[in-house]
Amino acid sequence: MPDTLHPTRLELGLDTFGDVTHGADGRALPDDQVLRNVLAEGILADQTGADFFGVGEHHRADFAVSTPETMLAALAVRTSRIRLGSAVTVLSSDDPVRVFQRFSTVAALSEGRAEVILGRGSFTESFPLFGYDLSDYEQLFVEKLDLFVRLLREKKVSWQGTTRAPLKNQSVFPRLPESGLPVWIGVGGSPESVVRAVAHDLPVMLAIIGGAPSRFRPFAQLYREAWEQTGQAAKPLGVHSPGFVADTDEAAKDVVWPHFRDMMNRIGRERGWSPMSREQFEREVTHGALHVGSPETVAKKIAATVTTLGAQRFDMKYSHGTLPHEANLRCIELYGTKVIPMVREMVAEAVA
Repeated sequence: MPDTLHPTRLELGLDTFGDVTHGADGRALPDDQVLRNVLAEGILADQTGADFFGVGEHHRADFAVSTPETMLAALAVRTSRIRLGSAVTVLSSDDPVRVFQRFSTVAALSEGRAEVILGRGSFTESFPLFGYDLSDYEQLFVEKLDLFVRLLREKKVSWQGTTRAPLKNQSVFPRLPESGLPVWIGVGGSPESVVRAVAHDLPVMLAIIGGAPSRFRPFAQLYREAWEQTGQAAKPLGVHSPGFVADTDEAAKDVVWPHFRDMMNRIGRERGWSPMSREQFEREVTHGALHVGSPETVAKKIAATVTTLGAQRFDMKYSHGTLPHEANLRCIELYGTKVIPMVREMVAEAVA
């Protein structure tokens, strides 16, 4: 077990993509109501003890959040302690200067509680929407990440690339607060992305959305080895995985299953996947990336995930397609008040 893991440094957060949920009548809620519900969920996460609340960026009908920073700005003035960030920001199809400006604004409003997780995104709708060619997928991210890192660390930036206009000795406002802006790189399974993050002196957030978390041990090991080669202490390693908490294991599975199935099958039709069966779902709960069950069951699985990988951060994506807002609220309450204390205790025993 990596000696960097310690329960006092372990952060436990929550993520949502602003999934368009169903109301009491079984019909999809309008986007404006979904957005107000996400705001309420973030406020509850702050009140019940989560360390972080992340909001994803999408540009499609099944997710209501397209500008995470707008939601985070609202949360900044309605919360007091929780860290607020994206999950993820699709940097490839955005402008690094504008991303920096929006997050520096959230950092100011939240008194330094803002974070950004940068990624290329597993959905591609933003590329044609904003006029980018998918054939430039890799180059867009590499160049824009380079510029974003310079904006973080230099007061006057000179930069030139092929994906946007150059900057020459340019200042960008508003300035970040003294606490700065923590930045993570979201990685879905590319060793090159892990090495690139370390080269930029940034931590990694592993997106483990299917299969056993132990499959990602080579990535965690590569990450630590890459830091060793720099001669610096390793930055934290984070994990983003789906999950859901209810009062009992059976209740959790029964509540989330139809909504998770429909979400996966909808995405699967676009990507050529076979329809998901209940047996597959149960396997993912028992052996895979789904952290679903009672508070004790979910705590045990999270503790196993972070100790297996030596992670210092775990963010659970609690929203699943049309799963109703009320179920999400109960999940957040149980996660903050029961799961988090249990995970800390379990990890403390594991590293003792």
